[in-house]
Amino acid sequence: MGEKQVQIGVSIDARHFSRLGILPQIEGIGKAGPVRVVLGIPCVIVCQLGHVVLEIAHHAVAVKAGGPDPATNSKLRDVIAKAKANNMPNDTIDRSIKKAAGDANAANYESITYEGYGPSGTAIIVETLTDNRNRTASNVRNAFTKGSGNVGTNGCVSFMFDRKGQIIVDKEEYEGDADELMMTALDAGAEDFSEEEDCYEIYTDPDSFSEVREALEQAGVPMASAEVTMIPQNYVDLTSDNDVKLMNRILDMLDDDDDVQEVYHNWNQPEEEDED
Repeated sequence: MGEKQVQIGVSIDARHFSRLGILPQIEGIGKAGPVRVVLGIPCVIVCQLGHVVLEIAHHAVAVKAGGPDPATNSKLRDVIAKAKANNMPNDTIDRSIKKAAGDANAANYESITYEGYGPSGTAIIVETLTDNRNRTASNVRNAFTKGSGNVGTNGCVSFMFDRKGQIIVDKEEYEGDADELMMTALDAGAEDFSEEEDCYEIYTDPDSFSEVREALEQAGVPMASAEVTMIPQNYVDLTSDNDVKLMNRILDMLDDDDDVQEVYHNWNQPEEEDED
């Protein structure tokens, strides 16, 4: 039985696809500018178009940094694993790697990190991937300004975070023994292992992340997420409703920016209550 075809309207900045040279593979998208399109394709593909752009750009950066062979480029292996977790088709992954390796005219993406302060001195780190640093810098600064924050110099808040590899294993997905999982992770080079209510958390040094992730993958361990992240050493409570509003404004604007890949902060953000 074939997949059900669903007509869904989505807003997409088609310039991202054009720069990456994948417009011919996506039917119904215009050739320039922000457009609203209706795609007669399976719903899951529509929902993941943003991930496609993101992961292909990451492929390009990883290939330029360490070459197109995953066997000798651990960063590329990690990017491929993340792309597969987002259900990117293998042929799309292969095309993006080949394009990054052989197309001199491909968009030149670079990673830029911004650091700054939000309300009440909250620390914020913004990781971006961009082909236009002026556009990205302007957008990031605008987000901070709208939330009464400010962008600082490199290093102004990063010392408040620890860069760690973090792997989450969902208990509902993993049927094995917790002690066995812990030993597999530690033997592969993990620094710490903890059991939470609904998951297992594994932490690594960034340099050991690839080895630990691959060891778990080879052991057949399903990973809900696996990434190198920034973990706050301490958290800040926002007691003013206005501060909470301003902080959310910064985070929302950064979340809406296509160039922003990750945002880390030390706000002790309250968990959203489930609606009955």
